[in-house]
Formats: sequence, structure tokens, C-alpha cells
Amino acid sequence: MTIAPVRPSGVDENMLARFLAGTAHGARGRIVLADGEDRRAVEAAAILNGFGVETILVGEGDAVSAIARQQGIALTGDTTVMGAAELRAGPAGVHLAKKCEALGAARTAGWMDDPLFLAVAAVPSGLADAAVAGATRPTADVLRAALRLVGTAPGAGTVSSSFLMRLSDGRYLGYGDCAVIPEPDAGQLADIAAATAKTFAALTGEEPAVAMLSFSTAGSAEHETISAVREATALARTRHPALQIDGELQFDAALLESVAASKAPQSAVAGHANVFIFPNLAAGNIGYKITQRLAGAEAYGPILQGLAAPINDLSRGACVADIVNVSLISMMQSQKS
Repeated sequence: MTIAPVRPSGVDENMLARFLAGTAHGARGRIVLADGEDRRAVEAAAILNGFGVETILVGEGDAVSAIARQQGIALTGDTTVMGAAELRAGPAGVHLAKKCEALGAARTAGWMDDPLFLAVAAVPSGLADAAVAGATRPTADVLRAALRLVGTAPGAGTVSSSFLMRLSDGRYLGYGDCAVIPEPDAGQLADIAAATAKTFAALTGEEPAVAMLSFSTAGSAEHETISAVREATALARTRHPALQIDGELQFDAALLESVAASKAPQSAVAGHANVFIFPNLAAGNIGYKITQRLAGAEAYGPILQGLAAPINDLSRGACVADIVNVSLISMMQSQKS
């Protein structure tokens, strides 16, 4: 029995439309899903096939087939299931073996048998355009594999992350960094601001207005952490003079015109910011989860920034729609790389 893939309600229609528009006259690419033996990934693969995206599920064929049968999911010829042995024997295995040889056996123990490392290696080896992982693994594992096997993009000084938040009213916001750097210094904060603004613009088509967040607005308080935010703002302006950015700003002053009018009337960003840079990882991680859980926002990511190829992470609590949305984001990134 053939069952057509059902598009879950959480798939972002705007993101899908932008992806389809960008691939209207060409191939839609291939993505590798590292968590191939997870039911959510199998269902996401069927949905992505329906959008014209070829998918590699990393897992053993019998296990993936059993999940598909149990869930009534029909995997088409656009889905390839590859186990660890098959990946090791191909281009991904060759790339991974070279990295292991260069770094030494003591530092790479277990990599050749790890589905995550083999999945990530599929991208620089040319087997796939992008990889999504993390439904069954922590962010630290995904980031380690990405840094070791893909590396940083030319000129990228900092690898960071952002979340694309979609509010219940349809607005998009960019949040960074929410997953990678615990205590960024001023230079790293400036890099995070620029990278998050670039990600936001690429995925939404909107002009970024970047707020550097703190517990102070325009000098209302003094603290060493506030000084770091001010320094980061100055650095970002110097490095990226076309970027619309201001700080330090409290969240309400950055978001609401009514608050901005009294707290930061001279700011060109206050009151209409759409990209928010948190001063540390604790604030960013807490902030995106509060927005997601209390405001009912969708949270797409963490989207990794500063890598040489699109490798993106998932929350271990991700649903099928989350995997599809992050996969679409990853394929859009691959089109622009």
C-alpha cells in the first residue's frame, strides 16, 4: 500500500515557498539525516521527498524499513538508506579516514563507526549538500563532528548558532547565540551579531535590525558585562558598516516602540529590532525557550553559523515538522554557499 506523505501543520509555508522558488529551475539537492533509525527522521524523509529533496537516512536498512512499515510511511526512490558499513566504503568513509589519520587514533577513537560522524562526512565528500543531526544526540556531539570534518568557512572567526523564531502572528525574529558559546567576549559577540543578521536575512528576505541585549539601555546602568556589549556593538559597526545595529538595549526597548520612545529615543533600532543578540549562552538558551513555550513561537534551529558547509542541529525534543523545517533551511544555505 502506497501512502502519500502528509505535510504536518508545523511545516513553515513561507520557508517552503522560498525554498521551492529558489530551486524552481534546477535540482533541489540532497540532504543526509544522521538520525535515520528514528521514526521522526523517517517520516521527515518522506515529506522532504514530496518537496523534491533527495534524502539519505543513516541507518541499517532492516531497522528503517521496519519503522516505515509500522508507521505506514512510503519511502520513494528519492530516499537512500545507508548503514555505517556502506558509508565507510564510500566517499564519506574516505574523507573520514583521512581526518582520522591526520588527527591520530587517540583523538578519533570510534569515529569510523559513529553514524553521526559518517553522516557529517557525507557533506564535504560530495555525497550530500547538507546534513541535519541531533534528534538523538546532544549539540556538543554535532558541533564536534562539524568542526572536525567540515571546519570553518573562510574568514569566519567564530562558529556560533542562531534560532529563527516564528511568532504566532507570523513575524520572524532571529536569536543568537543560543547553543554554542557559553561566555562570548566582545569580538565573538560582534561575530555572532553579524552572522545571525546574515542568517536572518538569507532565510526571511527581511532587512535585519540588530539589538545587542543587556539589562541596561543606553547607559542606564554600568557593569563589566554591559561594557562588553557596548564594545561588541562598536566592533560590529566597524566591521560591518552597512549593518543596522544598536546596543546596549533591554529587550522591551528593542522590541516595543512605546518603550523605545522613553528609553532610547535616539536609537534607529530600538522599537523595531528583529534580530536579538544575547550577552551569553544562558540568556540566549533561556530566552528562546521562554519565547517558544510561553509565547507559542516556533523555534527553528539551532542553525550553526560560520561553518564551511551547512551542518545543522536539532533539539532532542524535535518533532517531525522541526526536522523538515531545519532541513529546508539547510538546503537553502547550501544554495547560497
